[in-house]
Amino acid sequence: MERLLEGLDPEQRAAVDAPRGPVCVLAGAGTGKTRTITHRIAHLVARGHVSAGQVLAVTFTARAAGEMRTRLRALGVPGAQARTFHAAALRQLRYFWPRVVGGPHWELIDRNKLRLVAQAANRAGLSTESDSLRDLAGEIEWSKASLVAPDDYPAAAARTHRDTPAPVEQVVEVYRTYEQLKNQAQLLDFDDLLLHTAAALEEHGEVAEEFRDRYRCFVVDEYQDVTPLQQRVLDAWLGPRDDLTVVGDANQTIYSFAGASPRPLLDFARRFPGATVVRLERDYRSTPQVVALANEVIKWARGRPSGSRLRLVGQRPAGPEPRFAEFDDEPAEAAAVAQRVRALLDEGVAASEIAVLYRVNAQSEVYEQALAELGIPYQVRGGERFFQRTEVRQAMVALRSAAAQEPSGELPKVVREVLTGVGLTDDPPPGGAARERWESLLALVELAEELAAEVDGVDLAKFVVELDVRAEAQHPPTVEGVTLASLHAAKGLEWDAVFLIGLVEGTMPIMHADGDEAAIEEERRLLYVGVTRAREHLWLSWALARAAGGRRYRRRSRFLHGLVPEDHPASLVAKREPLQRKPKPQCRICGATLTDARSIKLSRCASCPSDLDEELLGRLRAWRAGRARELKVPAYVVFTDATLVAIAEQRPEDVAGLVAIAGIGAAKLDRYGADVLALVQGKR
Repeated sequence: MERLLEGLDPEQRAAVDAPRGPVCVLAGAGTGKTRTITHRIAHLVARGHVSAGQVLAVTFTARAAGEMRTRLRALGVPGAQARTFHAAALRQLRYFWPRVVGGPHWELIDRNKLRLVAQAANRAGLSTESDSLRDLAGEIEWSKASLVAPDDYPAAAARTHRDTPAPVEQVVEVYRTYEQLKNQAQLLDFDDLLLHTAAALEEHGEVAEEFRDRYRCFVVDEYQDVTPLQQRVLDAWLGPRDDLTVVGDANQTIYSFAGASPRPLLDFARRFPGATVVRLERDYRSTPQVVALANEVIKWARGRPSGSRLRLVGQRPAGPEPRFAEFDDEPAEAAAVAQRVRALLDEGVAASEIAVLYRVNAQSEVYEQALAELGIPYQVRGGERFFQRTEVRQAMVALRSAAAQEPSGELPKVVREVLTGVGLTDDPPPGGAARERWESLLALVELAEELAAEVDGVDLAKFVVELDVRAEAQHPPTVEGVTLASLHAAKGLEWDAVFLIGLVEGTMPIMHADGDEAAIEEERRLLYVGVTRAREHLWLSWALARAAGGRRYRRRSRFLHGLVPEDHPASLVAKREPLQRKPKPQCRICGATLTDARSIKLSRCASCPSDLDEELLGRLRAWRAGRARELKVPAYVVFTDATLVAIAEQRPEDVAGLVAIAGIGAAKLDRYGADVLALVQGKR
């Protein structure tokens, strides 16, 4: 038994050595919660309080359950069960089915679920497009996880401010019809596993007695994420007993949209007045610098009892300070991130130990592009690569078809008109899946705006070719590389270096959270989760415009107020002041104000005479072709035609002159600046 207590800090040891009965472990990020609860299970078994086979530990992901089983085997208690809630319920339901239902087992729905939702949606007169169906299915899942029946849905949706994917009455009709169709087909969905398991124990005394004789000790990991339905199952498992250990952190509640609630964790000591409550605040994952920032992010959180608040204390040696960075636009932000990733790789940080985290999946495209340009391998976790997404593939088919008709007009307008036919609207639609689809389509319009600003006379056919080139460049063979993931998909993971990008109002916090204090607080916790994924290197950045050269209308996230050091260049936007607009660019020849993107790049009006050095332009093009072959990238990745023309006209003599040309940022200056200046000076 003493071996099981070795190497534990005082708080971990208190949790492990606590007497049998209700125990609540408030465990901050990186504080060793899995180590603590597995050692507690092993300690209870070693002391003879319970046999290994009488222990049931549950968590929320198969990966976490597998890690728990591995650790329990290493501690000499392979007989203890560690499963997800659904896996445990499925095992129990199959065992008790003959007694509580009779007849053959009902099959578990998997891929056929959307088919039933489609039938129900069709009867309700709603769209059966895949995004709409996923949103309706998600609403049904939330309702069942929240123990909300169809008749109760309108009141529950109003009370919780649900962003319903259709009028409430039609959602109710879809929900009710889906349940009828499913039961007629004798099928079960994942929520039914929990509902039927709870009912079997609640309504059949002999079943409850047999189960409770089999399992005596329960452990619940990530207890802040428990739903009302999961809590009902846990209550049915326990019955009148109190042999329960829960572990959680209210600061990491980020699944309220799916029905999760930290309330059972926060109320644990009230429900079990004699419970042992232990606080784990020693952070062994992150450097003190990362920990300090995490504490600063979460200290402004509202609506939490003071007793549940954890303030992490870093235990690792000191590391680098977190970096903050502001950029004019997203392409510049992505290029800088890719350049920093390259520097970390050169310093010896493994690609698999680097992550770029964002709020919505549609943000990934510009980072996929930036990493691909530098030849950095990457993998997208918890989502498809941008050009593999269904809506993007459909959009490209529509754009190819439209290009064959040779439409006239400005490229961004033409692209927007085409994409209107595949679902792009002026305003984001309700529903999570529909909104992600909209974000992806909008990203294509912004690509068109960027290309139109850089290439004179570009049409839809050339835009389609550009998309094909980008799609090919962003689909290298699957390799171990830098992780691109949403903040939700990053929960439970950690890396040596983490880049938190796109930290602007409307994205972090997300647009539809505005006006809902509970939703805003969840967004704050989501940022906190992102910060605590980093062990050593942490980067936080934002861009004031989406497309290159676009209007700087954004504000950095409210969650960054007070975090950016006062002497940091980015602190200019760390105050609640209007954004400082750059002076409007003027023509270098006549002095008139420039407005369109191409004129700004060339630094002259379209009507003013060009002083293009044709010989220099030829040398630049030849050099660009050679570098593109060397790097195995399209020529535009090095510099666009418009940028080469601007260089050949303005003939910059030094670095300052070079970076004054739109499209030449820090990354391209580092990689190509010396070559370009040598060409301008006639030395190459």
